[in-house]
Order: sequence, then structure tokens, then C-alpha cells
Amino acid sequence: MKRLAIIVNEQKKSAVAALERITAAIARQAQIVATLGTDHCSDLSKIDADAILVLGGDGSLLSAARRLGGRPIPLLGVNFGRLGFLASFTPQQFDRHLDDFIAGKLGVSHRLVIETSVLKSDAKTPRFAATALNDAVITAGHPFHMIELKISADSGDGEELESEGVRYFGDGVIVSTASGSTAYNVSAGGPILSPTVSAFCITPICPHSISFRPVVISSQCIVRITASGVNEGTTLFCDGQESTKLAAGEMVVIRKSPNTVLLIENPDAGEWRNLAEKLNWAHGPTYNADT
Repeated sequence: MKRLAIIVNEQKKSAVAALERITAAIARQAQIVATLGTDHCSDLSKIDADAILVLGGDGSLLSAARRLGGRPIPLLGVNFGRLGFLASFTPQQFDRHLDDFIAGKLGVSHRLVIETSVLKSDAKTPRFAATALNDAVITAGHPFHMIELKISADSGDGEELESEGVRYFGDGVIVSTASGSTAYNVSAGGPILSPTVSAFCITPICPHSISFRPVVISSQCIVRITASGVNEGTTLFCDGQESTKLAAGEMVVIRKSPNTVLLIENPDAGEWRNLAEKLNWAHGPTYNADT
């Protein structure tokens, strides 16, 4: 019998309302080892479950993925939020696929995770470290003047792609995974990547020079971003959930994690269908019906 844990976003009334019905349906076929609210599941790294069902939205699933601490427990997200790229099942779709979920017949994808650390000048031990499934974002913050960053990357074996780094002025920068390419990255003008692509997007936020365009690099690269000139409120965010302020001279180091996040895929929501239905991707113009 499959052992399942359930995480419910208690801030979403529709998710809480559906919990009893979903729990009753699952309990007929599997053992529910824990039911947790998103505000109370600070550590999932020791949970004894074969899979975790997340009732909420993408934010709830991102939180659960981070709190797993690298453990390879598959996550299935039922969307009670607004968009649902990662939490890809609607409640109705989950009901239809419940038996296959319990039987382990649904596909599982391995999603790249990034590790982000912050080092003070000349320090070797990070003062801050976090993981992210979607992105690491540096924002200018209060008083919202432009900031100056130096951005460089190497191939992971010590060979510098840009030895001196690139000076960048603007409102911040986004380093996203393929999974996160449809989040803040695409809103800032970055490219959409297939979730299966092992790469990072580096996307500037309102660059001072329009020649600074988004780039895609291999996930084997290590990205280093030095805070050359920052504001009092300049902040690093990881998946929008863990954060730390940055001081001048500090360096943000972003690299691929050895761990991945396992997502149980919705057979009714293919990659291109998701883009078309959720972002209206590739929709044609609205023609006059009389012509």
C-alpha cells in the first residue's frame, strides 16, 4: 500500500474544503501518514512517505520541494491557485487519475534545482545558502535606484567564459531554471525553455542598456554575481520564499544542485498545451468574422 502525505494550503478556502473529500477517496486505497498545513511543515526531510500530495498552487509546491531537502519523494500538485504550471492537476483531473496515481502509473519528471549561496568579500564560508526550483532573483530594492552588478560564469571545471565579468546596471537580474522560465523570467522578457532542458536563463530586469539581452547557458556553468553598487534594500530572493539583503562587495554564487525535484506529471497537461492554455501562447489574432 502506498504511503502518502498531504500538504494543504490553509489560506485557500477551496483547498481546505476539498481536503476531506480527497482524504476519504485516498484512504480507501492508501495509507495517509501525515496531513500538514503549509505553515507547519518546516521540515519534510524525514517524512516517511512514498509520495506527497500538495493541495494549493505553485507556491505551495515550491515550498514543499524546498523543504524536502533533496529527498527524492515525488510531488503531485493539485492547483487551487491562479495558474498552476507546477501544480498542474485541476481537482477534476486529479479525481480522474487518482487510481493511476495510487498504482504508480503516472509519469515522473526530474526537475533541475539550483543552489544559491552568498559570500562576503574574501570569505570562503557562505553566510546564506538556499535552494530553488524556479529562480534566484536579485532586486534593486529601496530606494529603487539602479544597482551595479558584475556577472560572470564558468564551465564548472574552472574555465572562465568571461574572465573579467560583465558590468551591468539596472533593476536586478533573474537566474532561472527551465521550470522557472515561465515564471518571473518570461515576464521580464526572458525565453521559455522546455522543462527537460538542463540550462539556466540569465535575464536582466530593466537593464540600463538595451544591448544587455537574456542569455541561456549550460547548467554545468557556475554563475557568480558580485554586488558592486547596491541599495539599502537590495535583496536576493530564492523562489520568492527565502531571502537575504545584499551588501556591496558580496558575491552570489549559483550552481546546479546534485539533487532534483520529482514531479508527478499530469497526462492531460502536455508541455505545449500548458503554454497555450495558461499563457495563451501562439494564439492567433482576432479576425473580423465578416471578412
